[in-house]
Amino acid sequence: MGALLVERGDITRFAVDAIVNAANERMLGGGGVDGAIHRAAGPELLAACRRVPEVEPGVRCPTGQARITPGFRLAARYVIHTVGPVYNGGSAGEDALLASAYQACLRLAGEYELSSIAFPAVSCGVFGYPSDRAARVAVSAVRQHLATDSSVQKVILVAFEAEVHAALLSQVGC
Repeated sequence: MGALLVERGDITRFAVDAIVNAANERMLGGGGVDGAIHRAAGPELLAACRRVPEVEPGVRCPTGQARITPGFRLAARYVIHTVGPVYNGGSAGEDALLASAYQACLRLAGEYELSSIAFPAVSCGVFGYPSDRAARVAVSAVRQHLATDSSVQKVILVAFEAEVHAALLSQVGC
């Protein structure tokens, strides 16, 4: 079974096979971690995202799914873009969609034979997911995947903020 680690820092600086971008469905950049990844990767990332075909008007990556592009100027070789749900109180299927986003990224990493991946706190921030609930869903989804698929050897859950870091640590058991 692969290793599950929690770190605090700037995800754009992690030297792993892939970092995950908490994107929006358009995949054309935004704020938060999405904007930080686009700035660090350079304009080539936006050009690559524009080449991802739309599955419906204005949607390149539906909520709960994932797409992959090169990492360009990042330390990571690839960026896996995923869209988590906007939190609407927790009774609209948000947990299942968030778990699906993590699992889709891990499946894509396996398809590309990537052994290490770093995730930000998907759906936290502007999407409004409570840190403790998002951490519980993330850790559960990652552990389920690692228990059944040995292709990914290292998963790092990266927190930029102290509150998210503490929530992740409490779920991982550190």
